[in-house]
Amino acid sequence: MHDSSNPSAVRSKKEITQALLTLMRQHPYSQISVKQIIMEAKLARKTFYRNFENKDDVLLSLLRSILSEYYATACNNMSNLLSVIFLFASKNKKLLLLLNKNNMLHLPLQCINEYLPKLHKKFFLETNPHYYLFDGLDADYIMFFNIGAVWNMISLWIKRGMKDSPETVKANIKEYISRIRKKPL
Repeated sequence: MHDSSNPSAVRSKKEITQALLTLMRQHPYSQISVKQIIMEAKLARKTFYRNFENKDDVLLSLLRSILSEYYATACNNMSNLLSVIFLFASKNKKLLLLLNKNNMLHLPLQCINEYLPKLHKKFFLETNPHYYLFDGLDADYIMFFNIGAVWNMISLWIKRGMKDSPETVKANIKEYISRIRKKPL
């Protein structure tokens, strides 16, 4: 993606992104071309390429944008992280279900894994209420372990159509964690 804060470029990016999402509701992602996106957005080809390299770039740009909002919220609500995760998923339900329909749930995880090293210093400061869990351990492994577990849980929830309430899923997880705490490994 080519970054620009020019209002015209921002508007064009939004129109291109909306065009791609509209087409994804109608066609499998693999069958969508840049030409179709341009026609749906009613923009010139050069406008598309001035803002994005290809259709994957459009989707990744959207994911990175919504994930940056999530990170900001998560960093300010570390003590209630599970609720923040479900709020993020619920807020982006349509997109997540669309990604699932196209077998693309790996993309948010890819974006998360790209961003984690950047977030690491802020995320694992001693002011983090969960810092004691990482003391003396390689925080990168623990961080990726946790993200993998959480993303797999969210992915299953999405694959089930997000029909279970977040409270039901959270209660399940909290009970499991409490059981782990009672039985040492």
